[in-house]
Amino acid sequence: MKVLLTGAFGNIGTSALEKLVAQGHEVTCFDVKTKTNQKAAKRYKGRAEVIWGDLRRPEDVAKAVRDQDVVVHLAFVIPKLSATGVGCEDRPDWAWEINVGGTRNLIEAMKAQPKPPRLIFSSSLHVYGLTQHKRPPRKVSDPTQGIDHYTRHKIECEQMIRKSGLKWSILRFGAAFPLSLRPDPGMFDVPLDNRMEFVHTRDVGLAIANAVSSDKVWGKTLHIGGGPRCQFYFREMASRLLEAMGIGMLPEEAFAKQPFATDWLDTTESQKILQYQRYDFGDYVQELTALLGFRRYLIRLFRPIVRLYLLSKSPYMPRKGWGWLAKLGAKPREPKTAEGGA
Repeated sequence: MKVLLTGAFGNIGTSALEKLVAQGHEVTCFDVKTKTNQKAAKRYKGRAEVIWGDLRRPEDVAKAVRDQDVVVHLAFVIPKLSATGVGCEDRPDWAWEINVGGTRNLIEAMKAQPKPPRLIFSSSLHVYGLTQHKRPPRKVSDPTQGIDHYTRHKIECEQMIRKSGLKWSILRFGAAFPLSLRPDPGMFDVPLDNRMEFVHTRDVGLAIANAVSSDKVWGKTLHIGGGPRCQFYFREMASRLLEAMGIGMLPEEAFAKQPFATDWLDTTESQKILQYQRYDFGDYVQELTALLGFRRYLIRLFRPIVRLYLLSKSPYMPRKGWGWLAKLGAKPREPKTAEGGA
């Protein structure tokens, strides 16, 4: 099957590309031409076609969608750690042109084809807004709530797609952390008592690849999450990751107190259709530790400096006087036990 993959060299894009190629699909990658993306593209030379372009240019998009059977649309400017180097909350008008305007260009180009391809759109658990006061898990029938530019962009794109007349499927992803050593300052925005559903990036890639070939996903909105064994309070996730990296849990004062737009998800239907839940959070921690390699010992050696650096990235850490530096060696609180979201 001929598959166009937008945002092919990002976190989820790479995972989806691996699975699509492994399943024998004829994949065309569409992404912006950067040094990082060009380096990533070299790994797929001879296995996938690459078209460099910009979603804001209709001519680039029209070229990419020509003769495709399915379009998997992942390209999106996100709030933190955007591949562009700029988050959508920093430059919302520019991000809207890519996120919403680019999706509109994609839809129009697909509709202009003699045989319009089917569309799989990547959405997010963030579209439900602030739900910590509600009983989990979240269901796809729950109302959406745009609380920032990112969620409003996702919701607007979902609405456009449903009205497009195309054959579509919307996949709302859980928290799919990248297999990367680049620290994410966004972690401090999540309160430690916030519910969050993890999903391994490779499982998301498998779900996308299986959805491409499925005849049961079209016209459906599905949650892609890790399932009950991947439902945590963020305290446990942060603690396990930071301990495994040799940093140690950071003080509670460094984390936000206001609820964050994450929750546990009902993935019963998606797992029944797509059979993708293979990895859990423990697997992710092990892989990240392996990626660190010898650097883990360096982190332990310079642990106070590393902790000081990370705490400097938190906008919530009190900095009156020098007393907060004592927190560098503070003993972390015991994490809460993970609970299911049934």
